[in-house]
Amino acid sequence: MDRMIYLSMAGAKASMQRQDVLANNLANVSTNGFRAELQAFRAVPVRGDGASTRAYALETTIGHSDQPGVINTTGRNLDVAMQGNAWLAVQGLDGTEAYTRAGAIDVNAEGLLVLRNGLQVLGDGGPITVPPDSEVHIGGDGTVTAKLPTGNPINIGRLKLVTPEAPLTRGSDGLFRAADGDLPADPNARLQDGALEGSNVSPVETMVSMIAAARQFEQQMKLLQIAQTQGQQSAKLLGTTQ
Repeated sequence: MDRMIYLSMAGAKASMQRQDVLANNLANVSTNGFRAELQAFRAVPVRGDGASTRAYALETTIGHSDQPGVINTTGRNLDVAMQGNAWLAVQGLDGTEAYTRAGAIDVNAEGLLVLRNGLQVLGDGGPITVPPDSEVHIGGDGTVTAKLPTGNPINIGRLKLVTPEAPLTRGSDGLFRAADGDLPADPNARLQDGALEGSNVSPVETMVSMIAAARQFEQQMKLLQIAQTQGQQSAKLLGTTQ
């Protein structure tokens, strides 16, 4: 009976954890450049005397989906969508270099290129400063040009685009980082201007997975109730035979 309690308790906890991951994916179905988290169950044996036959089922996040999101044309000259496996380099709030597929860029009050959330967009040589009262255009290779009202377009930098060879790791801030530190700029990386990449989360598949996880949780709770009933009946029988 205690084996049933171990299994049902661990299964219920894993189902709740899976629901949390799926709910986070569903909440970001409209977030530009969002990468869906992937989940998997794994068995972890319980260590200790007399527990060699016991095992917990744990839900683990094994990474993220690399499937590209849908490219939506916006026509805005500061919107960019990375092509292939290219990522845009930004400066995280902790000061480290991080990477994202969200390409909605703005110019802040200091004239720096930033994302909609205020994070600085990095160029090959650091942050990119835009001259006042200039019109900014971004080329397919990440080159940033500024056109002054009374002059010709000038090159003010190039977006730092990287192409990681190993999978990136998502941080608690939602940005991705490489295990070995900052990645070098890839001169062959390309982007599509005037467009944004949407989330790669499938709302239908996520909803179906959430329903399945909820049913699994209900089944585990029923097993706990059965174990409780059996325990009460066993205690009653033992009390009767004494």
